[in-house]
Amino acid sequence: MVLLGPSGCGKSTLLRMVAGLQHPAKGEIRLGEQIWFQAGRGSKPQQRRIGYVPQHYGLFPHMNAQMNIAAALHALPAAERQLEAKQWLARMQLQQYANHKPAELSGGQQQRVALARALAAQPSILLLDEPFSALDHLTRADLYMLLAELKQELNIPIILVTHNLEEARLLADKMAVMYQGRILQVGTPASVMQQPNQRQVATIVGMQNIFNSQVLDVSATGARISLGDQVLSLATTPQRGTFSWCIPASAVTVASEASSEVLHGQIARLARLGDDWQLAVSLPGMTELVHLRHRNAEHMHIGQTLMLDFDMTRAHMFAHELPKPESVKAKA
Repeated sequence: MVLLGPSGCGKSTLLRMVAGLQHPAKGEIRLGEQIWFQAGRGSKPQQRRIGYVPQHYGLFPHMNAQMNIAAALHALPAAERQLEAKQWLARMQLQQYANHKPAELSGGQQQRVALARALAAQPSILLLDEPFSALDHLTRADLYMLLAELKQELNIPIILVTHNLEEARLLADKMAVMYQGRILQVGTPASVMQQPNQRQVATIVGMQNIFNSQVLDVSATGARISLGDQVLSLATTPQRGTFSWCIPASAVTVASEASSEVLHGQIARLARLGDDWQLAVSLPGMTELVHLRHRNAEHMHIGQTLMLDFDMTRAHMFAHELPKPESVKAKA
């Protein structure tokens, strides 16, 4: 499970509540048949058998790598602790760094030691609080692979906190989108990213094209809706006169010829990012811009008129909208 949301939305606080480091004002925390918090009373962190990796790893600076791992094995005799710690170092491919202190290790190596320490005591659940945020791209990719491998081996729940959308997409079996202390949507990465249930979720998962439209008329084959001063066709019929919807940038393309389903607009922004050009197009009667990618736009310029084709089979209507901020009682 990945908890995805912007900074300050309450992700780390929620993780600390699961760990028993903070108590919620109300509610229940349960793992299987074990009740960890209920009716204002909760079990202690050590009773929950938590494997917890905080954002900055939480390694003891005066201990070497092997001692840091052994510190989590206090239930074992001293000799067995060292043997088990060595085995975890080998599993993390860190055996040559057994005598190195955290300050002598790279960020990726510290992360592996922290992960080994969290798993060595055979926890009932593994909690990861933005564990890759301070790492470079290559180190992060290597640790993604390690976590994916461990996930297949471990028969325990894993909760990963991140605000990195690509990280969530790569690592999540299930994703929970969080905002202002609330879980807004839970589902597979594909379902959440392609079918966000409300505007705020669409924004968090990187959807740029979010519009308000009105149903103009309905027929047996669907509906005609407004987009600014122009008209699009939908195969489905919205339930109300005015509704919000979104469409991926990849579902909007530059059309080569006019048709009834092609809209006209002017280029408002134009920039090359990597191999593609990013375009933002202004349509008549709209304040929102339409975002799309185009492979060859060297010949295009700001103010140029374009024809746009919308693949409305990929359009998604929001099931409901987020309540206004004053009605949100939970705090991050």
